[in-house]
Formats: sequence, structure tokens, C-alpha cells
Amino acid sequence: MSNGLYHLQPITSPSEPSGKPVYFPEIALTRTPPREPVAIADMAEFFGVTHRTLHFYEEKGLITAQRFGLMRVYGRSEVIRMALINVCREVGMSVSVIQDLFDTLSTATSQSEANLMFEEALIARRRELAANLSTVHRQLQQLNILLEPEETNPGRGPQSKGPSLDDMETRCLQLMAEGYTSMRIGRTLELKADEVASLEASIAGKLGAQNRFQAVAKAVLLGMVAN
Repeated sequence: MSNGLYHLQPITSPSEPSGKPVYFPEIALTRTPPREPVAIADMAEFFGVTHRTLHFYEEKGLITAQRFGLMRVYGRSEVIRMALINVCREVGMSVSVIQDLFDTLSTATSQSEANLMFEEALIARRRELAANLSTVHRQLQQLNILLEPEETNPGRGPQSKGPSLDDMETRCLQLMAEGYTSMRIGRTLELKADEVASLEASIAGKLGAQNRFQAVAKAVLLGMVAN
């Protein structure tokens, strides 16, 4: 227990006859999960879902229920799986994407590898959301043009798309929006770590952002980042 969070550890799936370790990314819960075996009612209450939702995830092969008499129960491994499912659903991942993630995680040979696989899935989802934001922004701009044609606002000049960035800043911002880490940006642009940090700080400063993530969000809303 640390800072009020319960950290779930790697599991060994009972469904594996060889006892091969099944690694899942480390997920921190805000409270201690129920003791095993976990009744379906307790599982549903703990994760804030319905019984029907749990049945649905079972049908999709994401979790597996055991039988304790007439009662459906879940073990520790299913609690870990459900915690991961919940995190993925909260960021809008589809069930099919989660299934693919679970298939990928089944090949992990260490905790660090599982964490990296999950990080890559989150980066891909962030890139997808950024692209969607960019599309929505362009559509809103088009709607504004259609609803407020220029001739009805003769005194209004062209709308600014945000602060002026030099070529290197523009390239860096695009990579940031695509989910590149600072280290990867450095490799791509052939820059040192301190040069990347300075570049990102300059971009954030021009956009009036507190950090790189806020800078990307503002850039997307301003239409500065290409889809």
C-alpha cells in the first residue's frame, strides 16, 4: 500500500497448465480489492459496472468466472484483468482494441515488457484522440464559415491560427502531437536531450501552456497541428 493506492502485481494464470507467468501492466487501484473468491455482486460494485457488463466481458474472452456452488466468482487474476479493462474503457478504447492488447500482453516475458506494451497502446489512443480533435476543429471552422460568411463581417480580418513557430518548432510540435516521447523526438530530429527540452519549453511558452501535453491540446484547438 502506497499513497493510498493498491498496486496490482504480476499474476500466474490458473488456466495455464504450465504455470507460465502472465504479465499485466501495473495498475494502481484507489482501494484494496475484495478478498477472493470475489462474488459477481462484489466485482460489479467494486468496478462500478453491471452484472450484464461482466457477462459481456466473459463472452468476449476478457475475463473468466468460476463457480462456487451456484454463485459466479472471480479470482485475483480476473480482478487484475478487470482493472485493466476499466482503465482502457475510461480512455475510450473499443473492446476489439482491448482484445488485441490482451493478446499482445500474453506474449510479454517480463513486467517491464508488459508496461511498455501498455504504454504503446495508450500512446496510440492519444494519437487517435488528437487526430479526432483536429478533425472536429476543422469541421467547426467550416461550420463557422458557412454560418458567418466573410461578407457579413467585412471588418474582421483573417483569423490567426496561433503563435508563429519556426521550422524546427513546427516539426517538434507535430511529433509531440503524434505521441512521440522527448527521447524519440531527439532521435528523429537529431537533437540532444537539453535541446529537445529547450525546444518543447519554447513551444509551450509561445502557446501559453504549462507543459507539453497542454501545448499539444492548445495547438490542436488552434488548428496548428496537421491530422
